[in-house]
Amino acid sequence: MEPKKISELDDQELLQEQKKLNSNKIISATLIGLLIGVFTYSAVKNGFTFFTFFPLFFVFLLTNSGKKKKEYENELKNEISARNLK
Repeated sequence: MEPKKISELDDQELLQEQKKLNSNKIISATLIGLLIGVFTYSAVKNGFTFFTFFPLFFVFLLTNSGKKKKEYENELKNEISARNLK
């Protein structure tokens, strides 16, 4: 099943997609904070080793995926405002 384009979604689906994006942003921010905390704890407890930097790698992956989703979010906001939804 292919994902629908934003212009093909009806009003309810657009609003649900916006809610889904908002909850994904909260989850990503929480994971990034947790991973930075793990990095900090590991650096203080064990010093800077090879395994200390694994959480930072995952933070990098999360932030890059967030940049890609930002374009989708902008398109979604434009479509919602074009349809005068709230």
